[in-house]
Amino acid sequence: MYEVAAIEDAAAAEASLDPMRSKLLAELVEPGSATSLAAKVGLARQKVNYHLRTLERHGLVELVEERRKGNVTERVMQATAASFVISPTALASVQPDPARSPDRLSARWLLALAAQLVRDAGALIAGAAKARQDVATFAIDGEVRFASAADRSAFEEELARCVTSLMSKYHDTSGGEDGRDHRLVLAVHPTIHLALRGQRGGPGGEGQD
Repeated sequence: MYEVAAIEDAAAAEASLDPMRSKLLAELVEPGSATSLAAKVGLARQKVNYHLRTLERHGLVELVEERRKGNVTERVMQATAASFVISPTALASVQPDPARSPDRLSARWLLALAAQLVRDAGALIAGAAKARQDVATFAIDGEVRFASAADRSAFEEELARCVTSLMSKYHDTSGGEDGRDHRLVLAVHPTIHLALRGQRGGPGGEGQD
């Protein structure tokens, strides 16, 4: 079982969003059968079995064991991932395109970039799994507290200069066959507890929506 997986198929996304199936996915972080799950979710075993087969059809759960009990074969299932994220690919006709209106101060553009990152990471993971290869990725997640909006702005400008300099230094313009294209995404946004309190200005943020 993976820690996280991307759902790229629209039908699979629809199946996962059903409240009962979502609850079953959460329960199936640990293996379980229709019988054991029925008691936990308060649903008849036959109905649980129906939901499990739907989830299995879309690759969200998988068979891990079959147990023979008298004349009945009990199927023990487990979720294929501990958590799932729905890729914009599942909403292909309305998925965001960051190239349409790039604006580094726009929170909505940040959202579009994040959606693109989910889409690309999901596709890379799926492709690597089929090829039985690893994906060369690198990520940093941190938190910084700014004393003022001016400090935050200065930080962003310095960060932009540093990154631009590094990209210029390492960007290969030779066009050689050994070159590998990589996408770089950097984001600075208020931590969520500030946003939920509705704070404006300072580290909690100015900027456009």
